Amino acid sequence: MDLQSLFAERIGGREFGLSNAVYKFEKIKRAKAAARKARPDVEILDFGVGEPDQMAPEVIRSALKQAVDDPENRGYADNGIPAFKAAAAQYMANFFGVSDLDPDTEINHCIGAKPALAMLPLCFINPGDVVLTTVPGYPVLATHTKYVGGETFPLPLTRENGFFPDLSSIPADVAKRAKLFYVNYPNNPTGTAPTPEFYDALIAFAQQHNILIVQDAAYATLIYDQDRISIFSRPGGKDVALEIHSMSKSYNMTGWRLGFVAGNAAAVKAFSEVKDNVDSGQFKAIQIAACAGIADVAISESIRAHYQRRLTLLVEALREVGFDAQMPGGSFFLYLPAPVGAGDLTFANAEEASQHLIREASVSTVPWDDAGAYLRFSATFESAGEADDERVISELKSRLANLNLKFN
Repeated sequence: MDLQSLFAERIGGREFGLSNAVYKFEKIKRAKAAARKARPDVEILDFGVGEPDQMAPEVIRSALKQAVDDPENRGYADNGIPAFKAAAAQYMANFFGVSDLDPDTEINHCIGAKPALAMLPLCFINPGDVVLTTVPGYPVLATHTKYVGGETFPLPLTRENGFFPDLSSIPADVAKRAKLFYVNYPNNPTGTAPTPEFYDALIAFAQQHNILIVQDAAYATLIYDQDRISIFSRPGGKDVALEIHSMSKSYNMTGWRLGFVAGNAAAVKAFSEVKDNVDSGQFKAIQIAACAGIADVAISESIRAHYQRRLTLLVEALREVGFDAQMPGGSFFLYLPAPVGAGDLTFANAEEASQHLIREASVSTVPWDDAGAYLRFSATFESAGEADDERVISELKSRLANLNLKFN
């Protein structure tokens, strides 16, 4: 059997699985393994991990324990239970002041944000259509756009533009062919939080060019020193946008795989139609458990405060060893210009800098070279608790100081 001849061109065709290329996160994984082998007694300080370090809130875990034993919850959930849609609508009202979402027609659950992003091109993209995306960023929607024959137009996120896409840089012919505009705020990896002015400009652009905005709001409640905001709280937002919310980051429910798509009723209906042909819904008990806590601002606020405290410690430590660090507007990430060298060494890019940190100091980060050389540090590092956070940060500072890093 010539299995290689059967692979789809979208994943490489005959060349699938034969490439020797090593991708960024695999390189990080290998570098961490090599560091452990070379220095088995040295703790890896992993600031590259991008998922919460704590358990889901107790009230949500308790609700799951009860719901999992209820025989009424054993069957397919399909497009979601009414109770979760209602809880999602209440969450939007309590956190963002968006009180006009109809849970029946303008909200649908998803098995985490990732599958929702993957399905949306199936709803809207035909061969030759364009999706506007930002880089660096989460690639899933862009990947699936290409799978169905669409094209992506990347917009670099630069410090000079506040890490927002430059709408004026989009050529008229590209805007004419574009159907979706994918954004993610608060942003991974830059940590930039949305502003009313940005959303207003984005909405006006979408209205002018008949484009649907897809706002990936996975970090929407993790905001620092400013108000939380939804694109639906701006005039015209619900007419031209979908917003995808995730329980993963706001409620430490990463592995639970639950979120929801909200917004324009016709767009939500299209998503529901495709979803109904892709999955059979998330386990009802998980949806019921989420209902116990996701609209509770105090629960989410305690999680937000956890990351704010850690980020404050990180910023102070990294500034002391030469990084141009400042508090992000949101998320749990710091996105910092990478060092250009260490001692007599010169780094060609952020990847080389990141590899040096893990190889020489057992400090793991994520490099980004899409729009300048940057390192991402995450506040989700492992520790034994709040008292131990300061030890980990102090150890980070000590190790980095010994590297004699150089910056522009």
